[in-house]
Amino acid sequence: MTTWILFISCVSAPTSLLGQSINNKHKQLQSLLLEAPTYKRGGNQMATSSYFLLAAFVALVTSQAIASDPSPLQDFCVADKHSPVKVNGFVCKDPMAVNADDFFKAAELDKPRNTKASKVGSNVTLINVMQLPGLNTLGISLARIDYAPLGENPPHTHPRATEILTVLEGTLYVGFVTSNPNQLFAKVLNKGDVFVFPQGLIHFQFNPDHYKPAVAIAGLSSQNPGVITIANAVFGSKPPISDDVLAKAFQVEKGTIDWLQAQFWENNHY
Repeated sequence: MTTWILFISCVSAPTSLLGQSINNKHKQLQSLLLEAPTYKRGGNQMATSSYFLLAAFVALVTSQAIASDPSPLQDFCVADKHSPVKVNGFVCKDPMAVNADDFFKAAELDKPRNTKASKVGSNVTLINVMQLPGLNTLGISLARIDYAPLGENPPHTHPRATEILTVLEGTLYVGFVTSNPNQLFAKVLNKGDVFVFPQGLIHFQFNPDHYKPAVAIAGLSSQNPGVITIANAVFGSKPPISDDVLAKAFQVEKGTIDWLQAQFWENNHY
């Protein structure tokens, strides 16, 4: 029993590496330990119980530690995109070889983008770690979105990032849909307004003006937020999803699905 009391004390102590975010996990583990059966020292039962509790501790802690982009453990970790080593993100470039250009990009985000070539009437210019190596491990990226009159950034998700968007010019109708039972939160935004799209939820932006374009800037909480455009993923995947599956899911005739899959599903990210 003394062993468990000492172990509980260690678990209860603050963990400087992970911070306060795992306090709830500590409490869960304490409950687990207190409910665990007590064994005499020695024997296979004691060893089995110890292994179980150690595995529970590791699982509870690491579930918090890997919940988002990895935190930097140094001032910066400029991405070395030419390294043959594969890690979650990018290997750090030798700090002695880093210079100011690793943190800079002449992105010309002040200039309007072409929306006429887009079937959905929008153009997304994303600045992530692929364009700016200094973003590696910093958990942030940026996008400029241009909308033609009646243009939209169609329903999509960012699997690794929350997005905060502000309108620079024009008007936008924006919204997101929650997980089941799918409640819609929507708002009309004017110049200077701000809206947040929670991580992983389907969201959209639409310019309702028939004559004037709109522009927005978005910040995203990942160096590589990713994007899944819903229509493209469902009807434009390679190879295609079975039309039997989609006809049943959407409750329509297979011919309707075949027609949708035959369309050109454009990526509006440039």
